[in-house]
Amino acid sequence: MADLSVTVNGLKMPNPFVIGSGPPGTNANVIGKAFDEGWGAVIAKTVSLDASKVINVAPRYGRLRGNDRKDIFGWENIELISDRSFDVWIDEFKQIKDKYPDGILIASIMEEYNKDAWIEIVERCQDCGVDAFELNFSCPHGMPERKMGAAMGEDPVMLEEVCGWVMAATKIPVWAKMTPNVTHIEDPTRAALKAGCDGIAAINTIRSCIGVNLETLRPEPSVEGYTTPGGYSCKAVRPIALRMCMEIAKVINDEYPGRTLSGIGGVETGEDAAQFILLGSDTVQVCTGVMKYGYAMVKDMCEQLAGFMDKHGFATVDDFKGQSLQYFTTHTHLVELQAKAKADAKAASAKKKMVAKDAEWSGDDFVKQSDALGSN
Repeated sequence: MADLSVTVNGLKMPNPFVIGSGPPGTNANVIGKAFDEGWGAVIAKTVSLDASKVINVAPRYGRLRGNDRKDIFGWENIELISDRSFDVWIDEFKQIKDKYPDGILIASIMEEYNKDAWIEIVERCQDCGVDAFELNFSCPHGMPERKMGAAMGEDPVMLEEVCGWVMAATKIPVWAKMTPNVTHIEDPTRAALKAGCDGIAAINTIRSCIGVNLETLRPEPSVEGYTTPGGYSCKAVRPIALRMCMEIAKVINDEYPGRTLSGIGGVETGEDAAQFILLGSDTVQVCTGVMKYGYAMVKDMCEQLAGFMDKHGFATVDDFKGQSLQYFTTHTHLVELQAKAKADAKAASAKKKMVAKDAEWSGDDFVKQSDALGSN
C-alpha cells in the first residue's frame, strides 16, 4: 500500500491534502471537523488585526453550471477575509492546538503595508501555537485601497519587503500565496523566495465576472442589483493552476532548491492531486471542493491517490513529485523533435525496404532495391 505521508518544511502530515484558506477553515468547529475527517493540514480563513472593516454581503457566490445544471465547474466568490475579531481567533487557535496537538494548523494572515502590523500579527499568532503561516498576497477583491491581498501580491518589490519583515519575526515556516492575476507568476515567486520564504502556495482565485442574468440584465452574484468582480475557482481553473504551478516549480528547482510548493486550483479527486504533484507540488490544497462535497471527500481522494501510486509502483509521494516537469519545453524544440522523428521514421522505413537476403530480390523492383542499398 502506498505511503501518503509527507514532511514539508519540517511539518509532518498524514497525507498531502490541505484545507485551503476560506470558508472550510472559518472557525474552530469546522477546523476540528477537518482534522476528524483526516485532512493532512488545515489553513484557517485569513485573519487580520482589525476585522471591523470586514463586512460580507449575501449572496456572495456565483456558479457556472453544465447544461444539465447539476455539474458545477466554475465558482466565483466575492467573500472577504474573516470578519471575526483577532482576539477570538487567538483563543480558537489555542483551543484547536490543545485538542489536536498533532494536527498541522496554518494561519493565513493579511495586513496593510505596515511593518509593525505584520510583525504584531506574526508574533501573536505563533505565540498561540500555530504550526506555520500562509501570507495572503492574493485575495483578488476587497480592500485594495488598503494595499491588501492581490494589490500587494502584484507588486514584487512591495511583496519582497513585506516577506522580509515576516521572515525576520517568524520562528515557524512561511508560505507566500501567489495571485494568478499577473503576467508572469515567476516574478512575485522569486521575490518571496529571495526574501527567505520557505515555500509558495499557488494559485489563489482568478479575478472574474461569472456572468449576467438574462432575465434581470444584472451581473451575478447580484447584491441589491449590483456586483463587483470576484475570485474564480473550481475545476475550470485547474489547467491555469497547473501551468502556473509548473512555472513556479521550475523556478524552485533551478534557483531555490529545497523550497516547497503547495498547489491549488480545482482539485476534487486524488487523480487531480497527482497531476499537481507530478508538476512539482509537495502538498495540494482544496477549498471549493469542500464546499461542493464536504469534508469527508478527503477519504476518497486518499484512496484515489494511493490507487494511482500503486498502479505506477510509487511507494511515496516523493517518488513521483515533479516527474512530469521534464516534458515541458519550447515550441521551437517541439518543431525540432517532430522533424527528427519524421527523419528517423523515414530512415527506418528505408532500411526496412533494403534487401537483406538474396531471396528478397524482385524483378519488378530491382532498380529501386539496388538504389536503396547505395550509400551515396
